[in-house]
Amino acid sequence: MCELFAMSSLMPTNVSFSLNALARHGGAEGPHRDGWGVAYYADRDVVVLREPRAASESELVRFIERHGPSSDLVISHIRFASFGDVALRNTQPFARELGGRRHVFAHNGDLPDLVCRGAGCFTPIGETDSEKAFCHLLASMTPLWRDAGGELPPLSARLRVFSAFAADMRHAGTANIIYSDSDALFVHGHRRTLPNSDRVLRGLYVLARNCKEPVPDMSDSGVELVTARQALTLVASVPLTVENWQPLADGEVLAIRSGLIEQRLTT
Repeated sequence: MCELFAMSSLMPTNVSFSLNALARHGGAEGPHRDGWGVAYYADRDVVVLREPRAASESELVRFIERHGPSSDLVISHIRFASFGDVALRNTQPFARELGGRRHVFAHNGDLPDLVCRGAGCFTPIGETDSEKAFCHLLASMTPLWRDAGGELPPLSARLRVFSAFAADMRHAGTANIIYSDSDALFVHGHRRTLPNSDRVLRGLYVLARNCKEPVPDMSDSGVELVTARQALTLVASVPLTVENWQPLADGEVLAIRSGLIEQRLTT
């Protein structure tokens, strides 16, 4: 199966260490040699870099580790192909526009029983079940964004649509999902298995950090410094460090914004 990674933070940060650890799984220490991709958000838009080759052998990955942009919202995926050719069109994460924002989607698992009841104007470019699921999600989200009249729909409403979609995908197969509409990061945990193994593992893990850094008191000089704060939440298929990553339960859904888990529910 594939592996996922995502980061949401209060302040833009660099994810070179986590991306490097993930890349080693993409061929050097794991079987996921069929493609990789990473999406760096900048406000409503996103830079998406993808290759249909092993991440551990990629010069572009090494360039990103040295010169990758800072971002407050990052989604990455390394692929073990099950549906579709090893080709760019089948390489995640996928990105589409809806409501004047770029939406990004990455999925780990197989959806053999996927039945999409119409995807509106969203048509898959490749052959993967993951992209078909993404088109289905965007079609489900479209009324919410259309009725918002150019405004950002409430987070709770977006989470409800995402949760219903995730529950449908769980009935269709294995559905570990990371999705963002540029404002929030939505995560759905399910289960995962290893190639040539019947062992069932937790599908996603989360690591949250929240710290404050004191700054000098310069009020007497007429200069006021605001306390530097950083909140950070990481999501990954497998823990990437020795810290205390928490597994998501089957069907658990998170809404993460600016590095903080704002809403959590189980579908």
